[in-house]
Amino acid sequence: MLLRTRFYTRPSLAAALALLSVLAFSGCQVERRKSDAELGLNQTQALGRRVYDAQCVRCHDPYSKRGRNGPGLTQLYKKKYMPSGMPANDERITEVILRGHAKMPAFGAQIGPSQLAALLEYLKTL
Repeated sequence: MLLRTRFYTRPSLAAALALLSVLAFSGCQVERRKSDAELGLNQTQALGRRVYDAQCVRCHDPYSKRGRNGPGLTQLYKKKYMPSGMPANDERITEVILRGHAKMPAFGAQIGPSQLAALLEYLKTL
C-alpha cells in the first residue's frame, strides 16, 4: 500500500513517466537534413543557406509554415504578402532583414551585401 500512496502523491512524476514511455514507443523519426546538391542549390543559393543557418534558423524554420520565434518561411516568395502584411518581394524582404520589424532584430551589421544577395536567392528556393 505504501507504493500506491507514493504513486498518487507524485502526479508529476507519474505523468512524466507516462510521457516518456509514449515517446519511447511512438517511433518518432527525425528527417535527415538534405544536402545542397539534393536540394538542387547553385553556389549562390548554397552560400545563402549558410547565411540562413548562421543568422535565421534559430527563429525561422525554412521548410515549415510554423516558425520558432518568428514565422516559418516556406514558400515565402510564392505568396503575395509576408506574414507582416508587407509585399513578399526583394525590396521589402531586404528591408526587414536589414532594419528588423516588430520582434525581429536588424541584421544590417551582421550581413554584407553579397551575403544578403545570396540569402535572398536561397529564400526563393524555399
